[in-house]
Amino acid sequence: MRTRSHSRRTAYRRGQAMLEYSMLNWVLAVALILAGTVKIIPGARERQNLIELFLDAYQTYYDSFYYVLNVPFP
Repeated sequence: MRTRSHSRRTAYRRGQAMLEYSMLNWVLAVALILAGTVKIIPGARERQNLIELFLDAYQTYYDSFYYVLNVPFP
């Protein structure tokens, strides 16, 4: 009888921990999605979101490789 009561409490605690863990992950995921898509960062041309800024930075990185590989002298 004692083990049943103990196992119920353990299962309840485990379920509560999983609920808290999943709620925390949901809040973090929603915060990251909103931070990445809301246009809050002012850019040089216009206000851009975080994803657009990362894509612009990657394009600049790629263009620099193209420029270095096409330099006429070694």
